[in-house]
Amino acid sequence: MRGRDEDTGEFFSPSRSQNRREALEVLALAEKLVALSEPQLAKLPVPEALLPHIRETKRITAHVAHKRQLAFLAKQMRREDEQALERLRDAMDEKGDAARREVAAMHRVEQWRERLLDDGDAALAELLDEYPHADRQRMRQLVRNTLDERKRNKPPHAFRELYRELRAAILGAAEGDADADENSDSEDGSPERD
Repeated sequence: MRGRDEDTGEFFSPSRSQNRREALEVLALAEKLVALSEPQLAKLPVPEALLPHIRETKRITAHVAHKRQLAFLAKQMRREDEQALERLRDAMDEKGDAARREVAAMHRVEQWRERLLDDGDAALAELLDEYPHADRQRMRQLVRNTLDERKRNKPPHAFRELYRELRAAILGAAEGDADADENSDSEDGSPERD
């Protein structure tokens, strides 16, 4: 029984439905943790007390026993303080965002590579407009070598090197933009005094 405060009419504790929702959220987090590899787990702020339970849950493969062990892991996680679980959720969300950004960058580089191979100098001019620090001569040479490799059915060495060069140019520009944003945020905008 939850009980109510006679003065305000508010409940003393959360409802059973609220407790169940929170328990199911922790169970979902436990499932995500069990799905991670050891190196991925090592990068997360997992409380030391939970690591043996996570490993044990991974080890058990029989369906019912795995489900029971997963429920036990979630119970152990609920005993941890809420801040520890929140840090864990934040770290896992950050990894998801970082992975999505990495995949998007990879697709952008691949699109530029295909454009350079299909459109030649016109695409190279657009690339240099967008990323002026890219090396025109090196890019042109790699495009020629890649096309030559394709004609001769050779291994794609230049194709891969073109990808690496484009990735360095595109991601280098993105990092430079992020640094510029940080520097402009740190300045207060007031004029300098002599």
